[in-house]
Amino acid sequence: MAKEIKEMRIAVTGAASGIGSVIANELSSLGARVAICDKNAERVQAFTADHEDIFTSVGNVSNETDVIDFFSNVEAKLGGLDALINNAGIAGPTTNLEEFNFADWQETISVNLNGAFLCSKEAIPMLRASGGGSIINIGSTSSFFGTPLRSAYSATKWALIGLTKTWAMEYGHENIRVNAICPGSVNGPRIERVINKEADERDTDPSVVKEAYLNQTSMQTFIDPEEIVGMVKYLLSPIAQKVSGQAIAIDGHTESLSQVRIPREDS
Repeated sequence: MAKEIKEMRIAVTGAASGIGSVIANELSSLGARVAICDKNAERVQAFTADHEDIFTSVGNVSNETDVIDFFSNVEAKLGGLDALINNAGIAGPTTNLEEFNFADWQETISVNLNGAFLCSKEAIPMLRASGGGSIINIGSTSSFFGTPLRSAYSATKWALIGLTKTWAMEYGHENIRVNAICPGSVNGPRIERVINKEADERDTDPSVVKEAYLNQTSMQTFIDPEEIVGMVKYLLSPIAQKVSGQAIAIDGHTESLSQVRIPREDS
């Protein structure tokens, strides 16, 4: 029988701030036993002070040793695992292909893609030992569209969908479900940084870029972290026990991620 969230042991990566922290806090409040990791030691310390019931760890998901240590600690502290939420990720550079620094490309791939691979690889034996479970990858609307000036980010988010569907096929017979949640632009400091970087790259005002982002969706809106949390709770719940291999968008219906068009000056 599928478990309720209050009966679960859940790991959330990249969760000392932002969307991950909202997810971890909500799942803990529902009675789940939660463990998080994050590479930012100061944020982990601050999160720990406010969340005594959540096991916290400093670690980089792109570092295999850190990942192995984290899941070893999860086993020791929680006694097993019922769900993994691969939330850790970075925005990567905002620039065109010719000016893209290869080191920045590698870092984005390493965190966003290698991190999900390494964490899922460690989680699978633990989920199997629990009689099944769930992996949720946090994708993006960039998982479905080209995203100008965001080559590395777009590549990783497309790849996550491929991994989601592949792992769902590999482990479905063991009652392990794998899904992806693909948010649009999420209200908060991160999207503001992305908008400001793109405005700098295009030599225009951030308000122009923000308006263009809003106009990419039918509902002309950004989403809130709580809406992502709602989908996480659904996918972890017994009512979703037959849902696997899906990439579910929460984005106000993205029509395209076309380029911001800056009017040219008359020559």
